[in-house]
Amino acid sequence: MARSVLITGAGSGIGLATAGLLAARGFRVYGGVRRPEDAGALEALGVKPLFLDVTREEDLLRAREYLEGEGLYGLVANAGIAVAGPLELVPVSAFREALEVNVLGTFATVKAFLPLLRASRGRAVLMGSVSGLVALPLMGPYAASKFALEALADALRVELLPFGVKVALVEPGSVATPIWERSLRRAEGYLESPPPGTEGVYGRYLEVARRLAEGNARRGLPPERVAEAVYRALTEPRPKARYLVAHPARARETRLLRLLPAPLRDRLVARFLGA
Repeated sequence: MARSVLITGAGSGIGLATAGLLAARGFRVYGGVRRPEDAGALEALGVKPLFLDVTREEDLLRAREYLEGEGLYGLVANAGIAVAGPLELVPVSAFREALEVNVLGTFATVKAFLPLLRASRGRAVLMGSVSGLVALPLMGPYAASKFALEALADALRVELLPFGVKVALVEPGSVATPIWERSLRRAEGYLESPPPGTEGVYGRYLEVARRLAEGNARRGLPPERVAEAVYRALTEPRPKARYLVAHPARARETRLLRLLPAPLRDRLVARFLGA
């Protein structure tokens, strides 16, 4: 019998690519979506859509009840949003939403499905980011949420060892998905006006953020590269704790920034911002 996997945030981008790849390789795949219009793309790939908002406990419990009869081997906690911008201009409500979806949503998802994963001695794969390794300016809320997932994955990995449930974290770099375009559009709606006297600096920062988002959409890795890492995390006899998926240059840059003394690191990053 094919192993069952649930992927949250499967309506587009990394989630959709992962759903298609796993279905093509013999898994029985369930894809969590929030919008009815996303269900058709999943069905075309042979994936069963489940309407699931990871911030709604009733949705998670309903999905668990549905899957109890099927069993569940793998959980891919992929649902997430990108909240970005200069921190002084980000409303507290927008920052809170990033944590609610990316951190508490992931936690609630894993918590809800752990009884099924424990029964199957299955696997949980969390979707992190290189932003969980290095926090860059203009990405503060997103990076904070991904740093939190690093801690969550480390704690879960050890706590679940006695039950035979393996936990892995996938850390994508820039990926060509709609999340960046959506993030840019959303930011234009929620960012607050710069305080008097700061317009020049924040105007320059926002132009850099716009270029970054557009560049990620054009030159980012194909989401299928991330899907391959998820597949390995679900199938390798001894999965890694972390799977970094990035262009070699970006991977080297990330490792370098983590090693540099903070003053030098900050000067290099500030030069990129034109500060």
